[in-house]
Amino acid sequence: MADAETPGADTPVAGTPDAETVRVRCDVADGVARVRLARPRARNAVDLEMCLRLRAVFEDLDADDDVRVVLLSAEGPAFCAGADLKERAGRDAAWVRRRRQASFAAYDAVERCRRPVVALVHGAVVGSGGEITLAADFAVAAEDTTFRFPEAHWGTVGATQRLQRVIGRRRAKELLFTNRVMPAAEAAGLGVVTRVVPGDRLARAGEEIAASIAGAPPLAMALTKRAVDLGGETDLDRGIRIEMAAIEQCLADGGWREGVDRFARRRDGGRGGTGGAGGTDGAGSTDGHGGTDSHGSTDGHGSTEEEEK
Repeated sequence: MADAETPGADTPVAGTPDAETVRVRCDVADGVARVRLARPRARNAVDLEMCLRLRAVFEDLDADDDVRVVLLSAEGPAFCAGADLKERAGRDAAWVRRRRQASFAAYDAVERCRRPVVALVHGAVVGSGGEITLAADFAVAAEDTTFRFPEAHWGTVGATQRLQRVIGRRRAKELLFTNRVMPAAEAAGLGVVTRVVPGDRLARAGEEIAASIAGAPPLAMALTKRAVDLGGETDLDRGIRIEMAAIEQCLADGGWREGVDRFARRRDGGRGGTGGAGGTDGAGSTDGHGGTDSHGSTDGHGSTEEEEK
């Protein structure tokens, strides 16, 4: 968990939904869960209430079979300014230790969610905000996004594990040791985020990604996520065994036939043979994975044949 450079505090009006309880909002529609950090007056600084709420929300989503994908964003001008140091005033070491454990449990709930989790980040992403971003399956950033990991400069330790697993040990040390600001473009180059978009396009990009993921067979998507995560913890031979076990589970379920039938119907709907303009002709486009035919029609995944080439 990380510390905010400027610790914030909400000043809600008594009796409003924000008062002391709401730190994370969540709504679900058409298989898409939209989770938002909701402490904008404090730049979404993470306190104990937010940790507990974030964990509870993601545990509920993990158990909800109607959820296909989770979009994780934030209200206000910043995604997350880090941990709220103000709540530590007057606390003893035992309280701080329990508080840190609560944050680890929250990040873990995000990471372990069976549903794909896509973070949509903007503005300042400091310390704990970076941990939340890295706990998601991948992240898309607005152009104004900046990352910073100031834990050591606040006399504590944090972000030492997920960060190095994404960007490598030496790069992680440089960011952790220096507390420098990393802009969105550099974060994309290092893999902290997978795409950078204009700020006014961030929400739309998230909805397009969510629609693409939600349109896939849910079992295959869940097993793909699990196979990638488990495979990353072992060698290639064991990783292949993990993938084969996932394939066997898909075969036993029988849902794979729907995907094959859908592909066949698309092929019969005027896209030509295997060497036609919209087919898998070896030129790099694949109708079954987000491409379009030469007439410019899309299959709901937002990409085009020209882009994929």
